[in-house]
Amino acid sequence: MNQDELKKAVGIKSVDFIKPNMTVGLGTGSTVYYMVEELGRRVQTENLTVQCVTTSTRTWQQAEKLGIPLKKLNEIQQIDITIDGADEIDQNFQGIKGGGGAHTYEKTVALNSKRNLWIVDQSKMVPTLGKFPLPIEVNPFGCEQLFKRLQSEDLHPQFRLTDNGQPYLTDMKNYIIDLHLGQIKHPHLLADWLDHQTGIIEHGLFLDLVNTVVVGTDHGPQIIDQIR
Repeated sequence: MNQDELKKAVGIKSVDFIKPNMTVGLGTGSTVYYMVEELGRRVQTENLTVQCVTTSTRTWQQAEKLGIPLKKLNEIQQIDITIDGADEIDQNFQGIKGGGGAHTYEKTVALNSKRNLWIVDQSKMVPTLGKFPLPIEVNPFGCEQLFKRLQSEDLHPQFRLTDNGQPYLTDMKNYIIDLHLGQIKHPHLLADWLDHQTGIIEHGLFLDLVNTVVVGTDHGPQIIDQIR
């Protein structure tokens, strides 16, 4: 199967984890797109009763068109399960997210979920994080000074730009700086340092949040569980 077929297979499979009357977090990205499409189908044709919170404007718009009942995060008590994609997942179930620029909302929803499930194609499973650039969402105010600080720490920052060369804007109208690290040997140490840098809204290291991953392989979706 090609990559899109792998993504579609895991997207469809992941909806099996959604039970009637659940509050569900809907992630963002190309794999999640197929999950939302399948969830919409089951809501319409199988009368699956759910309410959902989204992690981006584009997922909200997709779900709304499909007739999936939606709530804002502040309107619900707790999320039963959040299903999202990832850009990299290592052998310890740590991940990088934010290739789509939605990682601040994604992490906020994940932290308010009883359970988090990631859905990926097999290319996203890696021995060590870091080949995929690590996104950080930053406040435009003083961002050039923050950029210099990141440079001084050898973190190889680059501002994310649109196709016409303008700064990429998140849903919150912030900028993204991608750190081209190659390898992250100590993700917890890096996450702690980034957490303490004024001007960083959120980074794309998702650590100790997930213990179930559905991976698209040539032999079909594979469910991998890790007991923490």
